[in-house]
Amino acid sequence: MNRSLSHLLKGLEKIERYQFQDFEVSGLALDNRKINSSNYLFAAIKGEVVDGHQFIDEAIKNGAKVILCESLPENLIEEVVYLTSLDIPKILGQIADNFYGHQTEKLVEVIGVTGTNGKTTVSTLLHQLFTLAGYKCGLISTVEIIIGSKSLPNTHTTPDVLTLHSLINQMVEEDCEYIFMEVSSHSVVQKRIAGIHFKAGLFTNLTHDHLDYHKTFDNYRDAKKGFFDLLEMDAFAISNADDKNGKYMLQNSRASRLYYSLENYSDFKGKILEYDLNGMDLQVNDDVFTSKLSGEFNAYNLTLVYATASMLDIDKEELPIYMSQLSPPLGRFTTLVAKNGITSIVDYAHTPDALKNILESIEKVNVMGKKIFTVIGCGGNRDKDKRPLMAKIAGEHSYKVILTSDNPRNEVAEDIIKDMERGITASRKHDFLSVTDRGQAIAVALQMASPGDIVLIAGKGHEKYQEINGVKTHFDDIEQVLNYYQQIN
Repeated sequence: MNRSLSHLLKGLEKIERYQFQDFEVSGLALDNRKINSSNYLFAAIKGEVVDGHQFIDEAIKNGAKVILCESLPENLIEEVVYLTSLDIPKILGQIADNFYGHQTEKLVEVIGVTGTNGKTTVSTLLHQLFTLAGYKCGLISTVEIIIGSKSLPNTHTTPDVLTLHSLINQMVEEDCEYIFMEVSSHSVVQKRIAGIHFKAGLFTNLTHDHLDYHKTFDNYRDAKKGFFDLLEMDAFAISNADDKNGKYMLQNSRASRLYYSLENYSDFKGKILEYDLNGMDLQVNDDVFTSKLSGEFNAYNLTLVYATASMLDIDKEELPIYMSQLSPPLGRFTTLVAKNGITSIVDYAHTPDALKNILESIEKVNVMGKKIFTVIGCGGNRDKDKRPLMAKIAGEHSYKVILTSDNPRNEVAEDIIKDMERGITASRKHDFLSVTDRGQAIAVALQMASPGDIVLIAGKGHEKYQEINGVKTHFDDIEQVLNYYQQIN
């Protein structure tokens, strides 16, 4: 795909041009190593860790003929066009939109999901539902990227702006009619979603997370709200009326505003009729259906999915049938039962609120009063304030808690566990164990459990790796549980 440089710059403001000449641009790159032909446009972004301006010379050597940067290099190379702007991420999103032909405005409906918890579940369930209904769809989630029938791994909740536009282009080429994607708070602040026209914006909830990056809760909240501020008049937004920030999210949004809830008045009202560890009967407005998903938190997710589908092209009579066929994403309340009756639940819960929600859901169906064991850790180089909170919540809802490593990254796992231990009350300290090795921690919990007991393994969910000292090695919570089951069967 080639586009003239003048076409790429059409409609752009606040951009200065140096040594301008018009020619066909063959590709866009943020990484100079990905320039594989001549006449590329290279964007130099000043990141938190790396400044892209350092790689301008290498980009030119690799074939870049256009340099988009915040400040001009000292020496300008002849026959290279330099473009400067103080808002490179936004400008780059607009350039990418021009390069790929405004696809999200004309050819495909993009639905974005944001919030602290539930983004992956909601986006994945919507992808499942619309696929069941016969539509070809794309998915961009924490767990995976799906382009038609092809699945790819993902490393970021929301990819960088050029990767995102490229993925959308691939989905359009595969004739996808809908794209469901997670929108992280980081991606809003860093303008990774610039140039994308969203048909809908969905809000799940807002709780404590990512304060290592945003510094304050208000900053984090306003980053989420920034997504809804971007929506245009032809879009719609659906927010959680039971979340104290639900209405705030949609303030000043130009999109049509709708709400869902389990408690407060809303356009889409959900009600749990009955549930156990294997699923629930749920009513949304006048429709009743049985779901394979369990827990109050999933009742919210399902109600939002129902609301979104109702606003799009799903047949209203078929909708309850599709809802009953949806399966939870891998690592989201994944239930594994051993022959001796021990039930293990693997879940991605890695925030205080998510952990509390899943433990409360387990308690509500634990009518026989069986013991609950929780294995939990916290990631390194992330929000330290939540560490004692996670241990405190686990202790409040568990018979025994095993504190362990998650992804220590470049921190010492034992130091992270010590931070968590600050949340243990003196009266409960004998109910906590600290086992640094995650595999051993899972085994200890399963060894301590008796038939009928429940073991929650939280924090990693779908992840199939553990990152220690910056190195990723294979590790899978589900695999660990199944291997242990084989030994005892």
